[in-house]
Amino acid sequence: MTDQYAALYASYQWLVPSQMNIAQACIHRWAENSHEGRRIALHVEDEFGQGVSWSYQQLSDMAHQLANGLLRMGVQPGDRVVVAMAQPAQFLAALSAVLDVGAVAVPLSTRMSAARRIRCVRDAKARTALVDASSGPELLQSQAQCPELIQVVGLGFTHDDIIPWRTLLARQPTTFKPRLTRADAPALLLFDIADKHVGQLFSHQALIGALPGFVCAQSWFPQAGDSLYTSLDWCSTEGLLGGVLPALYFGRPCITSLAPNLGQHCYEILERYRVSNLLVDIQTLLRLQATLQAQDTRPRLALRAIALQAPPTANTSLLEWCQRELGVQPDVLFSLPQAVAVIGQAHEKWPSQAGSIGRPYPGHLATVLDSQGHPSPAGAPGELVLNRYDIQGHSDPARHLGTWKPDGTWVEPEGDWLHTGLGAYIDKQGDIWLVDALPVSGG
Repeated sequence: MTDQYAALYASYQWLVPSQMNIAQACIHRWAENSHEGRRIALHVEDEFGQGVSWSYQQLSDMAHQLANGLLRMGVQPGDRVVVAMAQPAQFLAALSAVLDVGAVAVPLSTRMSAARRIRCVRDAKARTALVDASSGPELLQSQAQCPELIQVVGLGFTHDDIIPWRTLLARQPTTFKPRLTRADAPALLLFDIADKHVGQLFSHQALIGALPGFVCAQSWFPQAGDSLYTSLDWCSTEGLLGGVLPALYFGRPCITSLAPNLGQHCYEILERYRVSNLLVDIQTLLRLQATLQAQDTRPRLALRAIALQAPPTANTSLLEWCQRELGVQPDVLFSLPQAVAVIGQAHEKWPSQAGSIGRPYPGHLATVLDSQGHPSPAGAPGELVLNRYDIQGHSDPARHLGTWKPDGTWVEPEGDWLHTGLGAYIDKQGDIWLVDALPVSGG
């Protein structure tokens, strides 16, 4: 293959509008056209294998009804609104509704511990929450720990202190006048599942910032018939900004299941829906490998791209198996807590060595600095950093607005370099390799 990296990287320019809204870009603009609105946005299977499909029009209508309800409830631009729902369609509609009214969505994973979710609600200073039976009852039991939370919309359970989801929607029209939002306005407050990471605040334009990495790692998504399945948490930076929202932005369906993410079930989903693109962690891919190796017949899949969202291990046997049995060479798609899909691989356009996390994607300026703040020579370890600007001098929209503080404010990054705290080095080819620890300064 020819190495096209230099040409792609040098020619890339950001085209970020001054006004944009993630909900409009991913859901509503498709529903504005009657033909596009009928396209499937989401396939969902429950724990028993029963599938339900949702069109862009259905998601848009539900989101608009919720948005009208949120306005009547007094939700204001900039308010943080918790979205803690296990049902994917309702989750997407709720997320879109919050963004529709100019508020900040705070998606909280059902994979979080109850104590972690309560802490995030409290730290976000959220006044309103949209929840279902997976998280609502425990939140209401602990509402005394979240004094700012005064309004809860609940789906799938009953409680004296909630506004029933169905009642709220039944009273609202499906038409909604969208609120104009700046592209750099806060949109998403994302908390890691683990306690070690605080919240990161992202703007609407962060979606645009994630697109180059998503497109590259997904073998130039979208192609005809493309669809995305991801095992990553839809409330995480990697799963939401690095997978689900970009797929919807391009008007392609996402496939998901409420069943446990086991190898056999994953295989059945991929086969049944003829999934073309995967975004998974290494554990999911290993489970899928074990399932397929136990079968007597070759897998009947339609995969054309696999993106691994994790620091890779030098598991060359797994990569070789993917190429041999699935006909697909996986690409790493590496994200930071503060910036999504900024580094990675794209085997169709440039070579990368197995075990590396690839190179900075077009539009992102990442390097390794030594202890004195100077670029490290090839092979010398230092700290992985990401610049505020790209090589053209344009602001990188993928970077976060800041780190969230429990007092309801955020700390903006200082200076041009975003310090990740990750040890790394760059080889002569330009690939970035993570190392276990930062070098100790001798001075």
